[in-house]
Amino acid sequence: MEKLKKIIISDFITESGKIQKNLPLFYQVFGKPIGKAPIVLVNHALTGNSQVTDENGWWKDLVGKNKSIDTNHFTILAFNIPGNGYDGLKENLIHNYTHFTARDIAKIFWKGLVQLQVENIFSVIGGSLGGGIAWEMAVINPIAIENLIPIASDWKASDWVIANTLIQDEILNNSNYPIPDARSHAMLLYRTPQSLKQKFNREKNELKNIFQIESWLIHHGEKLQKRFQLASYKIMNHLIKTIDITRNRKDFVTVAKVIQSNIHIIAVDTDYFFTADENRETYEDLKKVKQNVFYHEIKSIHGHDAFLIEYEQLNVILNKIFITNKQTA
Repeated sequence: MEKLKKIIISDFITESGKIQKNLPLFYQVFGKPIGKAPIVLVNHALTGNSQVTDENGWWKDLVGKNKSIDTNHFTILAFNIPGNGYDGLKENLIHNYTHFTARDIAKIFWKGLVQLQVENIFSVIGGSLGGGIAWEMAVINPIAIENLIPIASDWKASDWVIANTLIQDEILNNSNYPIPDARSHAMLLYRTPQSLKQKFNREKNELKNIFQIESWLIHHGEKLQKRFQLASYKIMNHLIKTIDITRNRKDFVTVAKVIQSNIHIIAVDTDYFFTADENRETYEDLKKVKQNVFYHEIKSIHGHDAFLIEYEQLNVILNKIFITNKQTA
């Protein structure tokens, strides 16, 4: 495992006007050292972290030696969203989670990049919440990112997403078993009925005398309980509903057309969270004013979680984006 490193962000003022005196920002670097190769910034999702590759990497099928995002050719940088708990230090958990927005996180990431003396980025890529933060980063600094790649995400939280993050928040604040119960609800947003039918087909767990789907949901809840703090779940869930590059700005097209990056929107046809319909609408609106915007769609029965499952399709899409730079390196 690459060593977890730390930057201190001093006197950061959130969108809500709250001052964070000394905010720790943890990160990891994989592949080439910073300054020796093009930078790929990977933004993690709700329960993710900066461990994007190597043995325990959550995206190790995409990031690594001779993978689509090749550590032989790129510097892979991944920040931990403040408060996600990956550093293991309880004093760094954020309890006033409503003070932060996805845009705040994007600004914090840019401040971290400045401290690391990174001015230009080959790609900012992220799934779900990570993709929303990527959109926010591209608006804050519209000329610094060559390729913006939001996956199973969008530039805003839709009414559907906002509604479900509210339900998650209610569970997290009112349940006797907040993490397992919220996780069980979330898993049903991240998968589809077809995915669950293929996986379980109404089979019973004879040992426990329950259905396999019930056993699976209980297992995922217990598993997350062991590695995730309640405060972390609250802030990560809250950040999702704050994704909106137009807040206190102009309309979407006016805001987004200043982004000079190649924008590769990658949707999942069965995503019940950040739906493909919303992503297609984003693409159709933006392509009227921007030439270098592209739409890609993963075909899968697995829904939102396809960005963590359908590696073969993702590799085909990403290879076309990353291969050009590898050939000229």
